[in-house]
Amino acid sequence: MVDNEKMAVVLGIGNLLMGDEGFGVHVLRHLERNFVFPENVRLVDCGTAGIYMAPFFEDADIAIVMDAALIDGSEPGQILRLNHQEVTASDIQSALSPHQIGVLEILEICRLRDTLPSQVEFFLVIPQRVEPTLELSQILEGKVEEMARLVMDYLRAEGFKVKNA
Repeated sequence: MVDNEKMAVVLGIGNLLMGDEGFGVHVLRHLERNFVFPENVRLVDCGTAGIYMAPFFEDADIAIVMDAALIDGSEPGQILRLNHQEVTASDIQSALSPHQIGVLEILEICRLRDTLPSQVEFFLVIPQRVEPTLELSQILEGKVEEMARLVMDYLRAEGFKVKNA
């Protein structure tokens, strides 16, 4: 069971004008349409907000970051779930998109201010097409529901009472 005081934030990150780059926001919108969240779970469309995302992390015990990331050797549509330590301890951070680097910098600022969430999970997908368009590639369109299910499974495993709409 989750402690009623525990707060989670789910952040959809990406640029909707650049195809697969907007994947995190597409997943966030899917979550908003298909699930009902308790008051202690906050969904935030961060777009490419950069430093303006800091307060969302600072108010959370658990943070979930959903985004697309270019990672060498990975196939388009591949979904990766990594925790904060795994991301910062690997070469992945140098390969993440520009706003993702901003997320890592924000998390470091939170750590220095002693406001870092106790858990930070990255749910990432490898994009196929990052170019000016409002549409996801066919491969990533088929991954929206899968990513949403993974995030829901994680929240439920942490004890958050999320319901289907």
